[in-house]
Amino acid sequence: MTKKAKNLLIIFVTFIFLIALMFLTILPNRIPLTNDDTVGNTPGNLNNGGYFCESDGRVYFANAYDDYALYSMKADESDLKKINDGSFSCLNAGGGYLYYSMIGKTEDFDLGFIGKPYGVYRSKLNGRKATGLDRCHIINLRLCGNYIYYEKYDNKEAVSLEKIRIDKKEKQTVAPKMIINPNCYVDGKIYYNGDATDHYLYALDTATGVSEVVWEGNLWNPIVQDGYVYFMDVGNDYRLCRYSFTDDVIEVLTNERIDLFNVYDNYIYYQVSSPTQPALKRMMTDGSSQELVKEGVFQNINITSQYVYFNAFNEPTPVYKTSTYGAVNVTNFDAAMQAALKEAKPDENTAE
Repeated sequence: MTKKAKNLLIIFVTFIFLIALMFLTILPNRIPLTNDDTVGNTPGNLNNGGYFCESDGRVYFANAYDDYALYSMKADESDLKKINDGSFSCLNAGGGYLYYSMIGKTEDFDLGFIGKPYGVYRSKLNGRKATGLDRCHIINLRLCGNYIYYEKYDNKEAVSLEKIRIDKKEKQTVAPKMIINPNCYVDGKIYYNGDATDHYLYALDTATGVSEVVWEGNLWNPIVQDGYVYFMDVGNDYRLCRYSFTDDVIEVLTNERIDLFNVYDNYIYYQVSSPTQPALKRMMTDGSSQELVKEGVFQNINITSQYVYFNAFNEPTPVYKTSTYGAVNVTNFDAAMQAALKEAKPDENTAE
């Protein structure tokens, strides 16, 4: 082999090596895009803080017994383990990744929202390789297909709706200086209630970026499911209703004033607001079979395929649970407490 041929061979081998090295470096860090119909969590869970999120039979949750650190378990609460330190909310799962807001300790978030979120993050389902996508104050966050839509609060610009692709590209402002809760995402559209001049039901087409009025109701916290929108009726003391898109009819589900609610499959869990008889209740989505879950004032109603989790107002623990579909039997979420105790440092878990 001539000297020239040897040099060409060395150059060729070096070139192939560099190409292979580039692929080995880039491909493991590449975030595969998902389907446009991918949704990260249920709207009801996200309206209640997004502390629990279920995907492929596994539940990811922010453990209130461990300062809202990230844990995972099977839906039946077996194989429970901690996967990430920190404090988390707005949990979403899709395409083999978790997306969430990390709660910070900053002091400049002064609108009275619970917690002080300070960023949009992505990690693997095992909690590893957490990556910051945008460092800002988050009110709500939702995975919509290949994009994360989030309400951002800025001391100068107030509230705006932002979006960023899951691979940290194409970051842009969708609606400046507008309060648009992105939690209800169905068939490529984000449904939300007006906040400034009216409380109509709007739909933001995520493909075109255009919003339009869907129904001139007077509603709050809409959840669109199976041809209905479930909502709090602002004009009638925040009673719980649903509106049929097909029949153009409003059904009153309960005349009780409510503080919050969550819709999951054929059930609605809702907090009754009353100075004398506050209570968490549940009913079927047509308003039938109303029953008491637990007396008192509760919040953060998060639902999985097997359990409903909630806690007393302004008291993160204990976390209560009851069966999603079965008979009401409220108990404590002891598995989460015990897991947190095991994770605690020896000097934090040893009595003097």
